[in-house]
Amino acid sequence: MLGQRFGKYILIRKLATGGMADIYLARQEGMEGFQKDIVIKKIRPEISQKQEFVQMFLNEAKLAAMLTHPNICQIFDLGKISDSYFIAMEYIAGRDMNRIINASAKRGIPFPMEYALKIASNVCEGLYYAHSKVDYNGNPLNIVHRDVTPENIMVSWDGAVKILDFGIAKATNLVSTDREGEVKGKLSYISPEQLQGKEADQRSDIFSLGVVLYEWITGYKLFRGETDEAVIKSITEGKIYPPSFFKPELPKQVEKILMSALEKDPEKRYRNAWDMQFEIDSFLSQHEFTPSNVHLSNFIKQLFKDEIEKERKITGKKIIAVPPPLPGSKSPHKVVQTAGRNVQCNLPEEIFVSLSQIAQKNEMTLSALIEEIVKFYLKYK
Repeated sequence: MLGQRFGKYILIRKLATGGMADIYLARQEGMEGFQKDIVIKKIRPEISQKQEFVQMFLNEAKLAAMLTHPNICQIFDLGKISDSYFIAMEYIAGRDMNRIINASAKRGIPFPMEYALKIASNVCEGLYYAHSKVDYNGNPLNIVHRDVTPENIMVSWDGAVKILDFGIAKATNLVSTDREGEVKGKLSYISPEQLQGKEADQRSDIFSLGVVLYEWITGYKLFRGETDEAVIKSITEGKIYPPSFFKPELPKQVEKILMSALEKDPEKRYRNAWDMQFEIDSFLSQHEFTPSNVHLSNFIKQLFKDEIEKERKITGKKIIAVPPPLPGSKSPHKVVQTAGRNVQCNLPEEIFVSLSQIAQKNEMTLSALIEEIVKFYLKYK
């Protein structure tokens, strides 16, 4: 399998295209066979031309890179290659909660309340860590996610919960996009104070998590409307029905947790994510079933059994790095770049393919194979 070289990374395959970036599964390689799968988020070239966006994106991403927590997706690198700004981040083998909920619904399985609460507890822990983060001088960084949605909550095949895209939501808001469905979907999770143009603090993320958790537990969309204006009015003025309206058997303690997180007045919500996590964990500790990561892992694996096997085949393959095309080169597959002094050359297609097959068979990079051939030629010419 051939992978496009992107700086020190090898792009393996495209995972998704968002409103501002293309997202790739990539691999970083090093000495003695070292390799690590990561995710590269490449900002689209046309978006990179917007200076206000770029500056805010860089500032927010640098803040997010300071976050190191088991429930937050780690950022490893931030930079620019050619005309592309990018973030290199932790690769999480798993699925986001939007896909998990949909997969469960397609199988006719209501998503278990206990799993929803466990995941929300982990999200609370990650949020509280980020909200409380200070700089090297002890000054609060006042980090707010602003985009706590099912798509930004991942569950790995091992049952670990991770929050994605910390710190880039504010920059994303500067980018106009034609993806109306995507924008409207995110709109449903925005807090009333954000929609009213007020300053968002940690309680805004708590409201968004409350919306997410409400939908996981009840199976019903909390805020909806035919237009953006209708959705906004639903959030700022609409009535929030207690979740027991849809799930009469719901424990009262769980209903209290949800309604506290969904208070439209921030002063009436949980003061911080730790308070919400404490109440969730207190309920689960006394409940008849307290799920572990293993329980959650087994449930997710059953939902995506076939997809897991396909992904293992892809990520387990040896990847041959193909450098970017030379200026004026018609085909990137004919270009070879060796190490050391960066000698570049164009090869006929049939020779390139043959060499690639030999390199792959011997588990070598193409440049290493060519180096061996040259050494052999110089020795016996």
